[in-house]
Amino acid sequence: MKKIALSLVHFFIVIALSAQPPMVNTPAVPGDTLRFVGENYFKNVQQLTFGGDNAEAYWSFDSKHIVFQRTNPKEGINCDQIFVGKVPTKAGEKFEYKLVGTGKGRSTCAYFMPDGKHIIYASTHEGGADCPPVPDRSKYGNKYIWPLYNSYDIYMADLNGKIVKKLTNAKGYDAEATLSYDGKKMIYCSDKSGDLELYIMDLATGKEKQITTALGYDGGAWFSPDGKKIVWRASRPKSDTEVKEYKELLKEGLVAPTNMEVWVADADGSNAKQITSWGQANWAPNFTPDSKGIIISSNHEYPRGFPFNMYLVDLEGNNKQKISRDKGFDAFPMVSPNGKRIVFGSNRNNGGTRDTNLFVADWVQQ
Repeated sequence: MKKIALSLVHFFIVIALSAQPPMVNTPAVPGDTLRFVGENYFKNVQQLTFGGDNAEAYWSFDSKHIVFQRTNPKEGINCDQIFVGKVPTKAGEKFEYKLVGTGKGRSTCAYFMPDGKHIIYASTHEGGADCPPVPDRSKYGNKYIWPLYNSYDIYMADLNGKIVKKLTNAKGYDAEATLSYDGKKMIYCSDKSGDLELYIMDLATGKEKQITTALGYDGGAWFSPDGKKIVWRASRPKSDTEVKEYKELLKEGLVAPTNMEVWVADADGSNAKQITSWGQANWAPNFTPDSKGIIISSNHEYPRGFPFNMYLVDLEGNNKQKISRDKGFDAFPMVSPNGKRIVFGSNRNNGGTRDTNLFVADWVQQ
């Protein structure tokens, strides 16, 4: 039997659910039953997927399709693969999607090209057709750890699944890629320097620049729609014990990203600034279409590490507003480029299982 490979998605879902006692969720809004009271930025919430772990759903530039990753052993999808589907525009319309990844190895972090005909994503398929092995947490004091598979590289493919270009070739972990809104630059995470750093690549020439250097995990970066800023998640081990643990795990191709904050910089990586100091795990940051706000997934309100909810802040990390209310897991937000809808992953309406599904809602700017 194939093993199910642990991903960053599953890592945070496990944190959110593993110790969670049964609880009554926030009341739903009458007539909008998948939206909880207090979720004022959402309207007409619609569930897109049903069963398995579905996450990192990101819009096409025309705001009509999403690309996402999905695991569901019941369907024979034993570790994350990449799918594309057109988002319904009418109530009751079924969300239909198709596999566009290789179906081999494990894939993650897909993103549309501006032409709407190609995607980029990371995959381990060249390292083997099976799911990569899951780390044995008992060897590390049962800490939550995430594997950095060294067979990950980033590829460009068409919507029939044909790989048209391999974008990275370095030995080691290359993943977590997104694009500038003009499609000219790719920002991604790699450990090729010996640490988990961010790189920006010019897609036309393949030339790239390392833009972070501080010790710690830098990843999950996005360009602002206006092209002026980037945002990302980062860990910064400080004490001797933290530094030693981080380096030892990294040597074994592992990271334990339980303490991360959000950073913002100019689009070339200059003038980097930490904008949250909330504690615990603050991650999956993403700009609003006007480039004036950032939505962050976080568990900072909860000492036990759950739930994860989504928060809206300005570019300085101020004016924080809690925009989601599930008592399990809300994350991976992306407002459509046209500013009309938001897609996100959530544990809501999963019947008490650990399934994480995709939801879409009208985005109501306050």
